[in-house]
Amino acid sequence: MLHTAHPLRERVFWRLLYETAARAEEILSLNVEDLDLEFRRARVPSKGGALEYVHWATATARLLNGRTAGPLFLTDRRAPASGARAPAAADTCPTTRRGRLSYPRAEYLFKQATAELDPRGEGWTLHQLRHSATTSGRGRPHRARTAGQKL
Repeated sequence: MLHTAHPLRERVFWRLLYETAARAEEILSLNVEDLDLEFRRARVPSKGGALEYVHWATATARLLNGRTAGPLFLTDRRAPASGARAPAAADTCPTTRRGRLSYPRAEYLFKQATAELDPRGEGWTLHQLRHSATTSGRGRPHRARTAGQKL
């Protein structure tokens, strides 16, 4: 599935979901500033609001390509600058002016990439990818709460 025919953005996103078992919304909400590249982790708000770290084992730094701020996962084209479809400033890369990748678009891309692998031909969901980490024999996902939070 992580074939080089798929763009780097998708491969890194899918690998992060698999390695961290985080919810897709958590990973899509990451900004470049949230990453701790030295320790290969990122701070994300959990479903209940607590801050947690998700850890990865891949060279995610390749995705940054010199960027220092803004959403980690970006759309393929620039976001509208004004109007009803214009994203909030926090959801736009200050350098490229591209918007944050949305959950519906990320799910569509994953389903398209996995349709041939799915016996039904529909492709797999991001939720299925998340849970494949815990059922593949990998053991517990790489996730820890920040100091002062109960696990």
